[in-house]
Amino acid sequence: MKAIALVGILLLVLGVLAFVVPVPHGENHSANIGNTSIGIHTEHSQKLPPTVGIVLLAGGVVALVVGAVPRH
Repeated sequence: MKAIALVGILLLVLGVLAFVVPVPHGENHSANIGNTSIGIHTEHSQKLPPTVGIVLLAGGVVALVVGAVPRH
């Protein structure tokens, strides 16, 4: 299998996962007063914007098409 076809398959898988799997994100909110630190750590998960998934899927299709074209 050609390398470009493997890249196309990888992009297709990542594109589908972008629609399904949320990405975890964490933030630290803290204040330092002298040697004392007071803080809160918040975590939440959100999905990537749909345009990211669409671009990955389109790139995967293009890579598969380019990889399928026979060279002379």
